[in-house]
Amino acid sequence: IYAPDSGVYCTQTLITICGAINVVAFKQAWEKVVERHSVLRTLFLWEKRQQPLQVVRKQVDLPWYDLDWRNLSLSEQQERLDSLLQTERQTGFQLNQAPLMRCHLIWLSEKNYKFLWNRHHITLDGWSLPIIYQEVLTFYTAKNKDQSCYLPPPRPYQDYILWLQQQDLSTAEIFWRRTLEDFTAPTPLMVDQPQVHGSGVQPTYQEQELHLSRATTQGLQSLGLQHGLTLSTLIQAAWAILLSRYSGEPEVLFGVTVSGRPASLSAVENMVGLFINTLPLRISIPKSEAILPWLQELQQKQAELQEYSYSTLAEVQKMSDVPPGVPLFESLVVFENYPMDSLSAEPGELLPVSKVENFEETNYPLTVAAIPKKEFLIKFNYDTNRFASDTIVRMAGHLQTLLEAIAANPQQQVSQLSLLTKVERHQLLVEWNDTQVDYQDKCIHQLFEEQVKLHPEAVAVIFEGQQLTYQQLNARANQLAHYLQEKGVKPEVLVGIFVERSLEMIVGVLGILKAGGAYLPLDPSYPADRLVYMLADTAVSMLLTQQSLVDSLPENQAETLCLDSDWQIIAHYSQQNPVSQVTSENLAYVIYTSGSTGQPKGVMNIHQGICNNFLQTIDVYQLTTADSEQNQRILQIAPFNFDASVLEIFLALTSGTTLVVAKPEGHKDIAYLINLISEHKITQTFFVPSMLRVFLQQINLENCRCLKRVFCGAEALTSDLIQQFFERFNCELHNLYGPTEASIYVTSWQCTPQSNYQIIPIGRPIANTQIYILDSELQPLPIGIPGELHIGGVSLARGYLNQPELTAQKFIGNPFGNGKLYKTGDLARYLPDGNIEYLGRIDNQVKLRGLRIELGEIESILDNHPQVVQTVVILREDTAENQRVVAYVVRKDQSLTPSELRRFLQQKLPAYMIPSAFVMLSEMPLNPNGKIDYKKLPKIDEASVIQSPYLSPRNETESTLVNIWQQVLKVSNIGVNDNFFDLGGHSLKAISLVSKIQEKLGLPFQLKQVFLHPTIAEQAELLIACAPIDVPIIPRLAEQGTYQTSHAQRRFFVLQQMDLSNTAYHIVSTIKIEGVFQPSAFEKAMQVLINRHESLRTSFVLVNGEPRQIILTDYHFHIGFQDWINQPDAQSRILKIIPEKREPFNLENSPLLRANVYKLSDNEHILFMEI
Repeated sequence: IYAPDSGVYCTQTLITICGAINVVAFKQAWEKVVERHSVLRTLFLWEKRQQPLQVVRKQVDLPWYDLDWRNLSLSEQQERLDSLLQTERQTGFQLNQAPLMRCHLIWLSEKNYKFLWNRHHITLDGWSLPIIYQEVLTFYTAKNKDQSCYLPPPRPYQDYILWLQQQDLSTAEIFWRRTLEDFTAPTPLMVDQPQVHGSGVQPTYQEQELHLSRATTQGLQSLGLQHGLTLSTLIQAAWAILLSRYSGEPEVLFGVTVSGRPASLSAVENMVGLFINTLPLRISIPKSEAILPWLQELQQKQAELQEYSYSTLAEVQKMSDVPPGVPLFESLVVFENYPMDSLSAEPGELLPVSKVENFEETNYPLTVAAIPKKEFLIKFNYDTNRFASDTIVRMAGHLQTLLEAIAANPQQQVSQLSLLTKVERHQLLVEWNDTQVDYQDKCIHQLFEEQVKLHPEAVAVIFEGQQLTYQQLNARANQLAHYLQEKGVKPEVLVGIFVERSLEMIVGVLGILKAGGAYLPLDPSYPADRLVYMLADTAVSMLLTQQSLVDSLPENQAETLCLDSDWQIIAHYSQQNPVSQVTSENLAYVIYTSGSTGQPKGVMNIHQGICNNFLQTIDVYQLTTADSEQNQRILQIAPFNFDASVLEIFLALTSGTTLVVAKPEGHKDIAYLINLISEHKITQTFFVPSMLRVFLQQINLENCRCLKRVFCGAEALTSDLIQQFFERFNCELHNLYGPTEASIYVTSWQCTPQSNYQIIPIGRPIANTQIYILDSELQPLPIGIPGELHIGGVSLARGYLNQPELTAQKFIGNPFGNGKLYKTGDLARYLPDGNIEYLGRIDNQVKLRGLRIELGEIESILDNHPQVVQTVVILREDTAENQRVVAYVVRKDQSLTPSELRRFLQQKLPAYMIPSAFVMLSEMPLNPNGKIDYKKLPKIDEASVIQSPYLSPRNETESTLVNIWQQVLKVSNIGVNDNFFDLGGHSLKAISLVSKIQEKLGLPFQLKQVFLHPTIAEQAELLIACAPIDVPIIPRLAEQGTYQTSHAQRRFFVLQQMDLSNTAYHIVSTIKIEGVFQPSAFEKAMQVLINRHESLRTSFVLVNGEPRQIILTDYHFHIGFQDWINQPDAQSRILKIIPEKREPFNLENSPLLRANVYKLSDNEHILFMEI
């Protein structure tokens, strides 16, 4: 009724007849069968009725069509047949018109026919077909022999309807409610396109066949006979495992068909009609149970299902928690255990049928039909809007692998079953992980020292007007290293470094590594509690800092050295490379990341993994050295405690390129970064996607065209951001992926303007790195199926400092080779081309603006507040641009405010981990099991975050700020005393705020002022105080014949008159131009320049003894041109004669400007300009 022309439930049987037949008798046989069975004369009425009714016609005319295709070629016949099948499916049936069937007899040749029987599934099930076929054969034989034929009357379908009405529905309801308890959504088919319910898109179906070998078929049959298992149970079990592996769910639900023929109804097996029913089957897949006992449990479940098979699917769905309009399941398993070829001819039969084919479509995206034969046949009928054909082919292979394994060894555990075919297993585990490259086995500082030897005078690092060559940087780092070695620093010794971004930072980390030690970055912006924990956990005995930060250090037992004020101590040490026993297996640094226990965890990275990363990056991206013509410059903007800083710093210093270091907090100032990139001609930089989005929103990016390559990482890159990037830049954009536990990054993918991925891939593994996507039992998952991403190879960290249990939990043995695997907790899947797609987190960890946050750590600290009863912290992702951490709090005292909670957290957590919003609840929403229902946590509204009484803007500056805040925060009704961070502000939004304030008001305003003065009232006061004093406007003079001269002009005029041959005050430029140069175009450009600036059209004359200016309104400028092609030693000769030919200007004739072009070759010119 819903889609009469969709072809859904239009069933077709195509019978091939090879031999002569009696066409009249064949048609009469079918008419006799229609006359015999009431269901074949049934129609349905539903309009203007409380419930649908069946109506049986006493007599109907059978729609019969004779088609003669004998004059067509075989290919034309096949094309015509395919078209007929499709047309008939699309035509469908009007359910209020009987009979709901049509017949086509097609004459292909003298003794070859095709018979097409179209019918609606509402009239018959599969079990009825052999009954119909046998009766047709019986009547046909009798008619053909001109004999009478009597068959006893069949039991009417009405008897089944009466039996159905007598069943106890209340008992069935109890069964189904218990079966579907807590089931809230259909088991997802992780496919190419997800189901969009109510989209209106009509399904288009195709079919894929799987033929099991005779050996596998016999093995399944033997298993069934030996243990009392039906073949349908074996098929359902295999499908349940496949669906569980595909969805990642330990419990799955799919549709199954049951015969629906009650044993208590006599002669039911000979009745014709629709008895079959589709019902949900819910199966739990055990982790540690053997296959055989689990199969026996499923067999018992099948028996229970049969007992209540009279329940309608519509009623069953109402007994579940699945929302209305959403299907209970998306896949259907059908076991066709009735003889499909009962019409096939035996020798001597009068109706020579050679083949019977059935075509049927359901309204499910995927139907798996199992047909018992000598070689088991399984048909996959799938919606092409949801599945690609390659996906179904792989799926068929996975089902085959499971069935073969079940037949071969039913004693093995269910968790040991693999989905992968041998070919697919080799592709995923071997081919796509064949990344071996031989790199030199060295430490970070040793790679740097190689560059010092090669390019000692090249600029290594630039910072705020200061710079060091490779030789100078090496010398300073060596002096520090010798000092540290004297203090006991050696391999495996950690040295803390508590500095701002500076030259001292670079010298410090290099010096620590050269001494053989490992460095511990300590961020000065961290709260004291966190720094105290990190210092105590690492027990560092040596701490490097700067004089300005000494007072910010918490109490500790380490010896402290200031890299600036104490340098005179270090300066006495040797500048030669120190000797240490450090190897690539030793510790390089420890970086702390968020931990779920309420305390951060220190990740221990070794030299080997880091150097492998640098060497492959240099190799892949062909980085050039600082003294080459294509000098590449790398920008260092990542926070020191973020491992992207390791990539920025040491990728530059180990490749011989120049590192440009941004000022402290400069990475948060977009205007400053744009100027820095432009001023220093930066060619490569790293952005987290959220920061890249802010960067691309700026207007003046033309000065950043020097960028050749941008790396993105630490959070998901989106397709819209890629599109924005390529609209502004014509350079490389690379998407990197990797956790701190795996040496910065382990996969990469180059974006292109043509990229049309909905989810941007993270690419393939880098050199000497392996990626495995596994299920919870460490079984490899096939292409397209999500699982946990595991990393192997040389990139792995050693583990977590002082946390052996956590290390053992996350760094596990590699079941596919040597070494360890790191369990990332990231959800990912392989794409068909071998690239990997990142899908999010499995656990309670999130990435926000590139920084890893354990939500459990925030919850743990909030729970320690004396006025907090319960907390839930989540990452809300309303849009790609509006991700924020939100804390939901149940409080003891109503006086507890978000501001107080924020202050409490600021003492214990870094700023990036502080929730953007606090929502106060009277109680947490719970599901029926008493667990927190995250879906019912309320969305953030203005009432939940605004705490201050509303105060409207009182002056123009406050009004402007209100408008800017509303644009940035997407919040209305903002008062001047509201807190920026209470309204959902965070660091990236603060950057946008600063940029817009500078743009709108044209006044200096820094990022730190947002944090120090988070209200509009405070910010307006600052801005008003720094507003410039009004200056008078200089009026433009009216046009005159001549104008007065300035004192400087008068002086130059007098000096020129004293010596008319004087050229001392000429400004001369000689420029060599390489490449295509068009003198005519240059002349036009100069003409535009002269027309634009009056000073270039000015001459000077004496009027009544006083020098006056004359401004010409129009002047045609002409450049001189000389062709010096093929002249010997042209360039040196030109440069020699230019000074000889210079002539003084006549100040009375403007413009006082001349230009000459000397052509050396087609792509080489010398431009001489004089003014």
